[in-house]
Amino acid sequence: MPLLSIVIPAYNESARIGRTLDATIDYLDQQSYSSEILVVDDGSQDNTVEVVTALKSRVGERLQVIRNPGNKGKGYAVRNGMLNSAGEIALFFDADLSTPAGEIPTVIDPIRAGQFDVVFGSRALDASLIDAHQSSLREAIGRTGNFILRTLTGLDFKDTQCGFKAFSRRAADTVFALQQIDGFGFDPEVLFIAKKLGFRLLETPVRWSHVEGSKVHVIGTPLKVLLEISTIRINDIAGKYDQSEAKKNGQAKRQY
Repeated sequence: MPLLSIVIPAYNESARIGRTLDATIDYLDQQSYSSEILVVDDGSQDNTVEVVTALKSRVGERLQVIRNPGNKGKGYAVRNGMLNSAGEIALFFDADLSTPAGEIPTVIDPIRAGQFDVVFGSRALDASLIDAHQSSLREAIGRTGNFILRTLTGLDFKDTQCGFKAFSRRAADTVFALQQIDGFGFDPEVLFIAKKLGFRLLETPVRWSHVEGSKVHVIGTPLKVLLEISTIRINDIAGKYDQSEAKKNGQAKRQY
């Protein structure tokens, strides 16, 4: 069992996945602990898979490609990767590496120390760590969306959407087996589940830079996320996030 599994969801990322993997591998090669990287291809129509496969000659079986059965959504891709990872700690981040690999200790060290079960990066706690901001419109929409999200879910966090989240093995296996949302709204859902089940959560500031080429539509995606978030309370009332369901769903099918 490696200490750290890194899960990277990817959809048509051939232009930047190579740079992201190079930087990630360079960082991991300097660490004393064992690790693995799982790139989850979400039905890409470019040569994302070929770019990743070409890098396997450098790191061997430490780098794996999981292929979703078509374009299923970021939430599906992350769930597939997290449930198929083997590390004591499982971390997922975006293919654009908007949070640099050097921030990995920020989210995994509190878990290694046994202080927390889920640690996730935040762009809202320390503005000085934002190297390149999103547009004013995107930031305004994000603040409004976060207010609505907190109202709907009761999650008292400043930033649930930053794609840099680490889970202990037990938390990952339990939470992602219960995850229902396949789209971008999965981020607050997994935090909601983790909090409901009593896992210890920490929101922590991380360095972040906006990277052009995002798959997030400035208007359409936030609206879709809010619609997805509205189902979290419904799912909770229906018992879909109960511990008994976690045991039932624990043997989730793998999609290699």
